[in-house]
Amino acid sequence: MNTFLKGTFILAGAAFAGELIEFLVNMVLARELGREGMGMYMTVLPIIFLIATVANLELPISISKFLAEHHRKEHQHMMKHATIFATAVSLGIFFITLAVLAAFPFFSHYHPYLKWVVLCFIPVVSFSAVLRGYFTGKNNMTTIAVSNFIRKAFQLTILFIVFQMFAFTDVKMSLFIAICTLIGTEAVILLYFFITYVTQLSVLSRGHRPLLSPSEIRKKLLGVSLPTTGLRLFNAVCNAIQPFLIKHALVLSGMTLTGATQHFGMLTGVAMSIGFFPAFFAHSLLVALIPAVSEAHAKNQEEQLQRLLTQSMQMTFLYGIPSIVAMYFFAEPLTNLFFHSTEAVYYLKALWPYFLFHFFAVPLQAYLIGLGYVKDAFYHTIWSHIVSFSLMFFLGSQTNIGMQGIIIGMNCGVVVLTVLHYVTICKVINVSFFSLKHKTHLS
Repeated sequence: MNTFLKGTFILAGAAFAGELIEFLVNMVLARELGREGMGMYMTVLPIIFLIATVANLELPISISKFLAEHHRKEHQHMMKHATIFATAVSLGIFFITLAVLAAFPFFSHYHPYLKWVVLCFIPVVSFSAVLRGYFTGKNNMTTIAVSNFIRKAFQLTILFIVFQMFAFTDVKMSLFIAICTLIGTEAVILLYFFITYVTQLSVLSRGHRPLLSPSEIRKKLLGVSLPTTGLRLFNAVCNAIQPFLIKHALVLSGMTLTGATQHFGMLTGVAMSIGFFPAFFAHSLLVALIPAVSEAHAKNQEEQLQRLLTQSMQMTFLYGIPSIVAMYFFAEPLTNLFFHSTEAVYYLKALWPYFLFHFFAVPLQAYLIGLGYVKDAFYHTIWSHIVSFSLMFFLGSQTNIGMQGIIIGMNCGVVVLTVLHYVTICKVINVSFFSLKHKTHLS
């Protein structure tokens, strides 16, 4: 079995266990927070993820790509300057976020200490990103897999213990505990990464005179990090806007704000939690594909590039189709694990194109990043969100359509994204759109 497949299956195995735990986490949260509390939780998460995206600066991708493309003797030198760079970035983002939160009270309806917990999250994310990029670039997928499992297991354990020991009557306090637990898991992962990294320091080359200067390293890292961060930042901003857009459209259609919040909670907290469960395999492909495609592209290995695309698409078919069929026919018992809701059953069934095409879009985006076509992936994402948001607002605000219009917009957006990704890749590596065979050899 080649390195790519081995790494993918290691990541997928741990991610599967992690997703099972995540499923239990969402069940605990749904029962403790209730419908409205779950809606509030899902509303604030995109803002927290937006801050994390900026602090992360996509260093895991740029560092892993650098390591895959350069000799191992350069790795220690790069890690030193990547850490210095991450320190400067985290300090800058910390004070910028502090100023933004002071000017715009995003967390005004939540616990007053929540913003300070989020601010402490920033340096943890930055340093964790550096170490995650190191282990990914070294194809040490076991460490990445274990870290993903630890994150979910720690979150479930703390939530279960706290909610069993204490009964919170205030929803704000329950939400604060839930979000603190989520953020605290990253600190645990950073500690795990650091201990593992220190034990491997002797493996790195010492006494080597680096070929690249610190400025060249920063330039190479930023050459990947900035456009990739732009892509992730755009997604994070759109995810932060989406809850308000959906709820506003539903209010225009005639729903009350409380009703719109409850429907949004059913959509994201239940239907999408179930629908995205199989996506652990897609994200495992993403982590494994970027260094694999980067290395093959740097070495101009045309057949390997074609093989990686074929393998990733075949594996997506093998898990994606059965997953969608199972979710469609067992929608009611699956949603009943959260709430007894006929709306959640309908949402899960109606969103099957959204989930299936998402499974394909994730590895295709990773493939584009590995090829160095991050800007193309960014443009595709912009177009897909224009289509999605336009349809969601226009159709979702219609009295006779409402949530059906929201679902139509979500489905159409992800189809546009997946098709654009795939067509671009086929053109770049010069393969047929349908057969994945080389039309001619690259010059």
